[in-house]
Amino acid sequence: MELQKLSTDVLIIGGGTAGCYAAITIGEHSPDTKVLICEKANIRRSGCLAAGVNALNAYITDGQTPQDYVDYARKDAEGIVRGDLLLTMSEKLNAVTEHLERLGLVILKDEKGKYVTRGKRNLKINGENIKPLLADAVYSMKNVTVLNHVNMTDFSVSENRIKGAFGFNVRKEIFYSITAKAVIICTGGAAGLYQPNNTGFSRHKMWYPPFNTGAGYAMGIRAGAEMTTFEMRFIALRCKDTIAPTGTLAQGVSAKQINAQGEVYEDKYGLTTSQRVHGTVMENINGRGPCYLKTEGITSEQDDALLRAYLNMSPSQTIKWLESGKMPSQQNVEIEGTEPYIVGGHTASGYWVDTDRETTIHGLFAAGDVAGGCPQKYVTGALAEGSIAAQSALRYIDSHDFSGISDEEISRHFWEAEKFLDRDNAPFDCEQLEEAMQTVMDRYAGGIRTNYRYNEKQLAAANERISQIEKLAETLCADDMHELMSIYELRERLTVCKSLIAHLAARKETRWHSFAENLDYPERDDENYLCYINSRLENGRIRIIRRRPVKEDEHYEHNDRQ
Repeated sequence: MELQKLSTDVLIIGGGTAGCYAAITIGEHSPDTKVLICEKANIRRSGCLAAGVNALNAYITDGQTPQDYVDYARKDAEGIVRGDLLLTMSEKLNAVTEHLERLGLVILKDEKGKYVTRGKRNLKINGENIKPLLADAVYSMKNVTVLNHVNMTDFSVSENRIKGAFGFNVRKEIFYSITAKAVIICTGGAAGLYQPNNTGFSRHKMWYPPFNTGAGYAMGIRAGAEMTTFEMRFIALRCKDTIAPTGTLAQGVSAKQINAQGEVYEDKYGLTTSQRVHGTVMENINGRGPCYLKTEGITSEQDDALLRAYLNMSPSQTIKWLESGKMPSQQNVEIEGTEPYIVGGHTASGYWVDTDRETTIHGLFAAGDVAGGCPQKYVTGALAEGSIAAQSALRYIDSHDFSGISDEEISRHFWEAEKFLDRDNAPFDCEQLEEAMQTVMDRYAGGIRTNYRYNEKQLAAANERISQIEKLAETLCADDMHELMSIYELRERLTVCKSLIAHLAARKETRWHSFAENLDYPERDDENYLCYINSRLENGRIRIIRRRPVKEDEHYEHNDRQ
């Protein structure tokens, strides 16, 4: 590989929703600050919004306040949220929405010119081009440079201060060492840890993008950053087989969850996100499945609206209706839970950050799916956090001195990547080890096979087997840069698996049914566990840390970064 050394003021890793908006924010507030975005794909169609979206799920509608949104998210997460993060995010939701509209996003309006709402917190949009609009705004900033097709792998950290990062081009044989005054990590969460419903050829037919492999989490874990709440996994309730969203049915046509006998069961188990999944699991376990969203009897106009909505965001569901010859009004929609994911945009998993979104590593900021403590952020929340992190990074570089990355550290990371390209005849390939990892997690760490349940002995077995797979992953070889990327993606997932297992074992209660169903501790325990379960990797071992709740009226700062 060729070695290229670059330098910038602010390095943004991940060109998704939060990353693009962070760059736009810096471009508008500080046009002389050099910004470099490194994106594994291409910012025009990358991240969770690659294919578009048909609603903005976080907005303060008429009659609601930012505090109402905080209260909603806290209730859904059974109290394990950061009030300061939720409030500072919520206060920006409407401003970033209006900015998106100015950038060209079509937001539906009524005859009075007001946004068309979908429930208390949602807006209807025509969002198939949302990512190209953000990309165009980024490219219009003269101080922003974009490196597409660059897979970032590791931070450079010295004395707990960020100095830059390393990565490589996934198409050309180029290795990058990038020195930066501040870094904003905006990569996605972690998919592909568990075996999905659809295995074999369709194993990447899942709720979350398969190219989000937990890279940002893994980089932080290896660098010693403090992470939070990985045990609050996210399991989506989806349309069976297509893994299409169910919210459009539940909110768009008020479809209720029913069992095979036609009984509405959602009220029996509760209406939080985890309870909706748990109720479906329990009805199936108790022989009252399959479960459905009741759409039979809706109007033909609603049929047409659903066909269009799913064609826009999940075409496979529209095709399934058309292939069956029955519209939603003629057949209920079967539902199921997905495999678990680690994602800070829906749950509270991610980096432990202060109110300004700085991590426990000085100069490293986090926004979007990798930033923990602030669930239910969705699209607009990721934009809001990108803005907050960007402005915090600007303040940071104005008040600190900086140094470069040593040649010794550059050489070490370069040759770590090069060894996979120089080696051949590996005993396993990347796909085999990925399947082994997913099987272990599914069977021993609360996957679909066990109805998301686990116990301490199973978690211990999972940890031992994942450690074995980690060692085998170091023997892999790559014929080209794309295969090298696959090896690093596997390593990232394995790193996240180890932290996830440690978090699941540390929370000795069941606070979120299905999300973290601990068979050894089936009851909720507010006395001991109304707290954040955090962790740091120290000398090769994961140290668990408990943190007290942080409320809305606090400005939280890290007081013990060591």
